[in-house]
Amino acid sequence: MNFPNKSQALLVVIDMQEKLMNAIPSAEREPLIKNAETLIESAKTFGIPIIVTEQYPKGLGSTIEEIKEKLGEYFNPIEKVVFSCARALEFKSILTAQKKQDIVLCGIETHVCVLQTAVDLLKEGYNVFVPVDAVASRKRLDWEVGIKLIEKAGAIAGTVETFLFQMLEQAGTDEFKRISKLIK
Repeated sequence: MNFPNKSQALLVVIDMQEKLMNAIPSAEREPLIKNAETLIESAKTFGIPIIVTEQYPKGLGSTIEEIKEKLGEYFNPIEKVVFSCARALEFKSILTAQKKQDIVLCGIETHVCVLQTAVDLLKEGYNVFVPVDAVASRKRLDWEVGIKLIEKAGAIAGTVETFLFQMLEQAGTDEFKRISKLIK
């Protein structure tokens, strides 16, 4: 089984926009935001590139403020109308230029944009990792089925903490100290 390698990893933050986030049940929204923020801060610590997408922002609004703040200089969203990020030409161009093989996906919705992105990236030969605690859907059943389909397609499902510790590999480093503070 593969796990993301920090030297080969890239983080994709999918469609964490105002109207979509407001449709996520409140009990799931706060953990989703916290876990996405942890992934973003960890990516910065590891030097992992970050790509952000927004699905039809005219209708669904911009990325939520909490995520924008965490992204800082990384916030340069790719607007799309296709559900799969991998079908957006600008996304494909940036992804190809990054020359990374291990793609970590977070965001919404699990059973639509996250699933379709995972399937398309797998078809293109990428290793895809989906932390189940950093993706969500409006309905629990859609999230559950989305995760099952993502795994069936060949992606690796895990948790934010599982993937971060796999990339850390050891304690006692500066990276470990920074990331340990994020995981509480």
